[in-house]
Amino acid sequence: MKVDEIIKELAPKLSKAVEYFESELANIHTGRASANMVDSIMFEAYGTKQTIKQVANIMIPEPRQILIQPWDKGITGQIETAIRNSNLGFSPVNTGDAIRVNIPELTEERRKDFIKIAHEKAEEARVSVRNSRAEAWNGVKKAKNDSEIGEDEMYRGEHVIQAEIDKCNKQIEELSGKKEKELMEI
Repeated sequence: MKVDEIIKELAPKLSKAVEYFESELANIHTGRASANMVDSIMFEAYGTKQTIKQVANIMIPEPRQILIQPWDKGITGQIETAIRNSNLGFSPVNTGDAIRVNIPELTEERRKDFIKIAHEKAEEARVSVRNSRAEAWNGVKKAKNDSEIGEDEMYRGEHVIQAEIDKCNKQIEELSGKKEKELMEI
C-alpha cells in the first residue's frame, strides 16, 4: 500500500474524530439555550425508543429558554419525564400542549465541572487521533517491510502523517479553548 493511499484513509478518520468531539461539546451547556441540549434525549413512545427531535419541534424563544412542541400532544408527559430524568439539571414545565425548559444560571462550581467534562472529551478525541496515527504509521512501516516503498518514502509518510495529526490536534485545542471561554462567560 502506498503512502498516499494510507493518508487518504487517515483523513476521514481524523475528520470524524473532530466532528464527534464537536457534537460532544454541543451537549455541554453554557447557560444559553440550544436545541442540541435536548434534541437527542431518548424516551419511550409508540412502543419504541425515540429522540425528542424525532417527535417535536424544538425552538429557542428566549436566550435561556427551550420550547418543545410535540406533534402528538399525547406524549408531552413522556417528554417532560425524559427531560427531568436526563441528568441535565433542568426542570421542565408542561403547559399541556408544549414543554418549556428554563436554563438555570450556571454557578462557578458547575462551570468548572463542565470545563472538566470538556477536557475529558478533548482527551478522548486526542486518543482517537493517536490511535489513527498509530494505525497509519503501522501501514507505512508494513509497506516499507514488504519493500513496496523505500526508506525516503517511509520518512516522507511519517512527516505527512504527523502534519495531519498536528492539524487535527490544533482543531481539537481550538474547539476546547472556545468552549472553555464560553463556559466562563457570565
